Amino acid sequence: MKPSLVPSSEVSNQQEIQPETPAQDSPRGLTGGARLVVQWIVGTILTFLIGSWLVWWAINLQRQFAEDEIRGACQRVMPETVQRCVDTVIIQRGGARR
Repeated sequence: MKPSLVPSSEVSNQQEIQPETPAQDSPRGLTGGARLVVQWIVGTILTFLIGSWLVWWAINLQRQFAEDEIRGACQRVMPETVQRCVDTVIIQRGGARR
């Protein structure tokens, strides 16, 4: 018989660990495949929304820069009627009047 490395007083305080049984999925919960599909759908929708917002923002920013450029040119050419000049140029370029 081999001598024990742990004193007997410490051994008596130890408890036997029982292996846990895996938790059962509730019948209402999603299975692994369905959860993955839901995650893909949510991710796709979020990507679409963020992408759409970025496209809208880029178009808005580009329109603002173009309008500032037109306003500067009109200010140099027709300082007395800047707003009329800006509206005319925007309409001629196919933009909508404000």
